[in-house]
Amino acid sequence: MPDLGLSGKVAVVTGGTRGVGLAIARKLCGEGCHTVVTYAHSTEAADSALGLLSGLPGKAVAHRADITRPESLDGLLTAVGEEFGRVDIFVHNAATWTPGPAVGADPDTVYADVSAALDPLLRGAGAIARLMAGAAGRVVAVSSSGAHSVIPRYVGLGVAKAALESLVRYLAVELAGSGIAVNAVSTSKIDKGRGDTSQPDVAAALAARTPAGRLTTPQDIADAVALLCTAEAGWIQGQVITADGGLALRG
Repeated sequence: MPDLGLSGKVAVVTGGTRGVGLAIARKLCGEGCHTVVTYAHSTEAADSALGLLSGLPGKAVAHRADITRPESLDGLLTAVGEEFGRVDIFVHNAATWTPGPAVGADPDTVYADVSAALDPLLRGAGAIARLMAGAAGRVVAVSSSGAHSVIPRYVGLGVAKAALESLVRYLAVELAGSGIAVNAVSTSKIDKGRGDTSQPDVAAALAARTPAGRLTTPQDIADAVALLCTAEAGWIQGQVITADGGLALRG
């Protein structure tokens, strides 16, 4: 495998103990990054994730933090700074989603989804930038096609991801001068493996429509995130990179 030049970097992955977040953590840790994965609730999931990350070139640690809470986010960034002295990569993957329609939606659940999407970068941007001072920093947000396309009962997360992509552009402009590149990776429905039995007909139809012939996997997203963290990607600023095997090309 090619060396992406990430060995020794310090990475934080929010929501990094399962699913896409864990795939990103495995990719970065496998490239030699010292990787901090955050989780809000399940200590069991955190222990399982650390077990999967053990033996990889990078050091992996888990930090319990509900990053939608200012004090929890501050505590996370302070702890990382004290342990590692800096942050090179900050991947914002954590999200919440309460399914529901736009007409008759519960505003509180929509606001909660938006808060989970925005708060870690909106509140933490200053501290993250300080921890990245003096080096080429990378901030990558994980988005979805629901930011631009209408997905049934997805209004909360769709609005949240649209707002997140907008925030990525604003942060990119303000942080580029400090050597920090801010971007996002987006995709459509994800193949979560054999344990995922939800909407099998939808999954099969989307896989058939994808030019590459299958659904996106968490590893596909992790690979795209890692590429944005390389030195060679430093001139990419404020972009949303779509990693979906070409599905979006078919509307």
